[in-house]
Amino acid sequence: MQMTSAGKQLLLRAGAELGLNLEPHIPQFSTFFDLLTEANQTTNLTAIRDEEGIILKHFVDSLTCLTYPGLVEGISVIDVGTGAGFPGLPLAIVQPSTQFDLLDATQKKTAFVARVIQTLGLKNARALWGRSEELAHQNVKRETYGAALTRAVASMATVAELTLPLVQVGGFVLVQKGAEVEHEVAEARGALSKLGGQLEQIFHLQLPIIGDARTLVVLRKIAPTPHQYPRKPGVPAKNPLS
Repeated sequence: MQMTSAGKQLLLRAGAELGLNLEPHIPQFSTFFDLLTEANQTTNLTAIRDEEGIILKHFVDSLTCLTYPGLVEGISVIDVGTGAGFPGLPLAIVQPSTQFDLLDATQKKTAFVARVIQTLGLKNARALWGRSEELAHQNVKRETYGAALTRAVASMATVAELTLPLVQVGGFVLVQKGAEVEHEVAEARGALSKLGGQLEQIFHLQLPIIGDARTLVVLRKIAPTPHQYPRKPGVPAKNPLS
């Protein structure tokens, strides 16, 4: 399945609503679309399979991260739980001077991401297979990134424990969530304090064209994360910090 002319126009329109000129990037997005739809026939990479859904709910949804002005060119970013490459790959396409590491614990997904990176010739992206609970205890990775990104389905406390240890003091975590997050963020304040982070800002926005509600939660790293965090693999999800 190849991206149609109508699909390309949809991507351009949605990008324009975000203030982005995606015209120079259409060939790469089109190839990414082709690779994703082809691979998804044999490997369950995403439940979204229609053209409009992939364009708006994967590509464009990823690009809404750029509405946060802190995601500037040149910083080092880790995408935690990237899955089939979201939000990291679309961002890597439009921000070639920013280095993106795309981390996932499922090897078939990181293998797909690596294939996309190679096919698109992205010099600023690399796929990492592993768990953040283990990666964050490696000295070469701990507190080294300027930012961490995640499209989060886990609780905010869990997300904080899986991301903040990877981010340097002064850096930030950008969490993509659905419409309602205030109660969840309030419950995570104790966890944030333990991990060296604090809530900086909550952005409410709508997905271009279709208007679906989205939220970007910005967590600022204000102090080093104590060495006991993150806890062993699986523990942050099963027993979130309070």
